Amino acid sequence: MRTAILTKEWPPNTYGGAGVHVQFLVPALRKHISVDVHAFGEEYPDAVGHVTPEFLKNANPALATLGTNLDIVQAISQQTVDVIHSHTWYSNFAGQVGSLLLNKPLVVTAHSLEPLRPWKAEQLGGGYRLSSWVEKSAYESAAAIIAVSAGMKSDVLTSYPDVDPGNVHVIHNGIDTNIYRPDPAFDALDKYGIDPAVPYVLFVGRITRQKGLPHLLEAAKKFDEGVQLVLCASSPDTPEIGMEVEQLVAELRAERGAHMIHWIREQAPLADLLQLFTHAAVFACPSIYEPQGIVNLEAMACETAVVASNVGGIPEVVKDGETGILVPYDAQEPRAFEHAFAESVNRVIADSTLARSMGAQGRARAVSAFGWDAIAAQTIHLYESVM
Repeated sequence: MRTAILTKEWPPNTYGGAGVHVQFLVPALRKHISVDVHAFGEEYPDAVGHVTPEFLKNANPALATLGTNLDIVQAISQQTVDVIHSHTWYSNFAGQVGSLLLNKPLVVTAHSLEPLRPWKAEQLGGGYRLSSWVEKSAYESAAAIIAVSAGMKSDVLTSYPDVDPGNVHVIHNGIDTNIYRPDPAFDALDKYGIDPAVPYVLFVGRITRQKGLPHLLEAAKKFDEGVQLVLCASSPDTPEIGMEVEQLVAELRAERGAHMIHWIREQAPLADLLQLFTHAAVFACPSIYEPQGIVNLEAMACETAVVASNVGGIPEVVKDGETGILVPYDAQEPRAFEHAFAESVNRVIADSTLARSMGAQGRARAVSAFGWDAIAAQTIHLYESVM
């Protein structure tokens, strides 16, 4: 069997959960079948890179994306392919056109849904309507849709009622627990000026409405005295949210002391992240929308307790009261959410026995329930079912 994996992200250009998913799924698949990866970018040693056509360099980002997609279609049309598998709307157009051109089944993985991310209109303008059309068309024509959580499956069927429920299959995101594991070293903390003797709350994610960072910064005003906040936050979606986060961080530093707030603006290397996860008293995930949330698995695999919003697929990863605490999110009551989030963080930090227990159970859950080999086997079985 030969499959073409279509993705925007591929190492070293990986910045989000969908990219991490593809990065680890492909090696697991390659143990059993042939896989060709087509990704956005110049050149890769282990994938085919595709760039935006020159005449679309200054176009709306969504239109430029479609140009890159057509380059992908041209490439896969020159190959022998049994299944086309696209990830996110960024590659769905290539997947659908390639499927039609080659008369091969299209499998789509739902990492997120455009109808549930209306804030992207800030980023793409009219391109958001274009990206939404691309996603809807691909989902309704795909031979199969992989939802990364049961919550995501429900969202797919709600957002796209014309999709056959029998075409939507839950296959969770996974994690390599040989890579993501506790690292007792402290050199990364020294590098970023974090005091290891003072407990800290860690956030890792892009600066986007989806990740709820402004809610965390408001909640942090209510953290107990003597708690540091470490933000691994980069790549703002828009100048507006970038400025909003800048202002909230400045306010927080003025209230709690600049030395208590550490903002790592660049994408931290994996080796640094492992240490940051390991030594955090709490990992914070205040997302307002999250199909599953690989980053919670990463924290759990490093034996760190998680405080997260109770949205999307997060409850399928974080077991409330066992591996962390889930905080109900209501868009109509953001201040109540922020207050409850702060209370939950303070509770875990104040009880080191509870934090250690949650961390140990989190690691055990990551190892037992989210291995990539099992996920690859389920994916290959799905490929076989649509051929």
